[in-house]
Parts: sequence; structure tokens; C-alpha cells
Amino acid sequence: MRKPRHHKGGCLCGAIRFRTSGPAANPHTCSCRMCQRHSGALTAAWVEFPADAVTWTGDGGAPATYRSSDHSSRAFCPTCGSTLGAIDDEPVIALLLGVFDKPGYRELAPVSHSHRGARPRWWTVSADVPPKR
Repeated sequence: MRKPRHHKGGCLCGAIRFRTSGPAANPHTCSCRMCQRHSGALTAAWVEFPADAVTWTGDGGAPATYRSSDHSSRAFCPTCGSTLGAIDDEPVIALLLGVFDKPGYRELAPVSHSHRGARPRWWTVSADVPPKR
């Protein structure tokens, strides 16, 4: 798939929508306990954008947030509860890959995995095997 100029996505009910501009950065998976509890999954798949490269376009405006650490807030839809990602203080917005309308673009494919030790031993993650390029 060719690299798009913009990515779009949103929550389950559609109230929170976004559009990104510019290149994606640091696509990765993470199995830390905070990501597990935030996403409800044993591994979360993320991609980052500068905060000024993400525009909240839906009728619901920007997502609600929960301050989850000294440097980041988790973002979610206040209507349907869908988790969208994290809004970091850097300023970076990290979006979960599952909220993209078209998550199959190569530039969104995770290239690393954080906190492998926090996942159950039976849980394997495709990022354990380097992607074919």
C-alpha cells in the first residue's frame, strides 16, 4: 500500500474523529500493565504523531482524558468509552492502531515491542519477529 498523506480514524460511535498530517513516528507494540489496562488487551499497538499534526474532526471534538502518569494522559470517547490513545506532554499524540480507518498501511506497522516481560509467557507478538521489508 502506498504511503498516504493523511490518516483518518475515530471511536466506535463516531463522535470522536481525527485526521493526521505528516509522517507517522515510532510505530510499536507495548505490553506494560498500563497499556494492558488502558486497552483491555495484552498488547497495545501504537503510532505517534506530533500533537500539531493531529486534528480532532468529529462532532464530539477532542477526546476526554485521564491523567495516567507524570507525562501522559489516556484519551477516550466520553460517549462510547472507546480508547483512542495517549496525549503526551512532549507534545506527542500516540494513537492506537485499531482506531484508524485503514490501519494496514506499512508506515503504521510496529517495528519494536516494549515491556515484553509483562505479557504472559504463552502470548507471542508478531513484533518479536522482525518485519520483512
